Amino acid sequence: MLYELFSWLKQHYNIMGSGLFQYLTFRAAMAILLSLIITTVYGKKLIQFLKNKQLGETVRDLGLAGEQQKKGTPTMGGIIILLAIIIPTLLFADLNKVYIRLMLLCTVWLGIIGFLDDYFKIKARKLATQRGEQYKKKDSDGLAGVSKIIGQVGLGIIIGATLYFNSNVTVEREVITKEVNKSLHPGEIVAKGSNVVTRNIEGENRKFVEVKTPITTIPFTKNHEFNYSKLISWIGEGADRYTWIIYILIVTFIIAAVSNGANITDGLDGLAAGVSAIIGAGIGIFVYVSGNLKFAEYLNIMYIPNLGELSIFVGAFVGACIGFLWYNAYPAQVFMGDTGSLALGGIIASLAIIVRKELLIPIFCGVFLIEELSVIIQVSYFKYTKKKYGEGRRVFLMSPLHHHFQKKGFHESKIAVRFWIITIFCVLLSIVTLKIR
Repeated sequence: MLYELFSWLKQHYNIMGSGLFQYLTFRAAMAILLSLIITTVYGKKLIQFLKNKQLGETVRDLGLAGEQQKKGTPTMGGIIILLAIIIPTLLFADLNKVYIRLMLLCTVWLGIIGFLDDYFKIKARKLATQRGEQYKKKDSDGLAGVSKIIGQVGLGIIIGATLYFNSNVTVEREVITKEVNKSLHPGEIVAKGSNVVTRNIEGENRKFVEVKTPITTIPFTKNHEFNYSKLISWIGEGADRYTWIIYILIVTFIIAAVSNGANITDGLDGLAAGVSAIIGAGIGIFVYVSGNLKFAEYLNIMYIPNLGELSIFVGAFVGACIGFLWYNAYPAQVFMGDTGSLALGGIIASLAIIVRKELLIPIFCGVFLIEELSVIIQVSYFKYTKKKYGEGRRVFLMSPLHHHFQKKGFHESKIAVRFWIITIFCVLLSIVTLKIR
């Protein structure tokens, strides 16, 4: 909104300072600052509101240190995270860009699913309390698992179909032709026709072809791009017409897997928010270099037009996660609930897909992955041993993995910080893949 306003003022009146809003770095910095202000200043008001509405966490006795102290702590704090992402994006981003619209849709969509899940959980617990019944596991079921999956699949279909079919989602490939022209700004479009774009690069007119193909980046390989159409090329000639089906299925799976991974990780004070902030910062680097023609050329990575605008959204995302830690760090004054965790995971997955780095997700989302795998391994092994020996056995003392370390006597703040450190390592390793092939 402010971007459109100041662009109009710059164009018609050339008011002093209005040109600042043309710079991505300025708008991204403003988005970070505003998201921090929203979470830290208004977060306290939200916590008080949740307390007044008695929207507190009910804790089951799992034998974990400090768990009873968490009883009654307000949940659904993810609302403030969502607001701190959406408001700066609406103010500072160019809302005409397809990537911005997709990410706003993703944030609101998964936020609503998480909110409904939290709301039904709290409602069930209140009803149980009013009936004078003891709290049971069934009282925390919340939104039906099938409903959550349907919601995630629906979002995956929308994002996958948009990225595959929308004409504004392209990658540019250079055609080796150069003409001297030093009168234009670097990267400025000289001419555009059909699928060919002529840009001015360091005083030379260079032609780029807009490629509309479902490609992604393969880490650690020389030929570092992969076309999804190869997955069905074995069917025969003309099979590439059905690539969109495979692509949408993969996108849907990634969004569901990462959002659930973030949801599982949200089990200790500050864990999910801290990990998400670090991952968001890493994705922000990918967004910036892939959306900048010079950096993309230097790093020999695909240049994605209009991607740079996502820097504003990513800035708001990182600022919201860091600001939320003000109240969510140990001892937590508020929990994000599924309202926040499902949205954070879905946002990270969608950003990675848009920037065409989804194959790097197992690396920079390493904490989400091991947390999710620990639950799968624990449940699968328990069922297997129960069927074979008549008694279920466990691989971990408790799953997800962070509870295993709690059972071993580690303080939750130490576990959270160490998981942050692991995430920093994973993100740096992902960034290094830009040059290591």
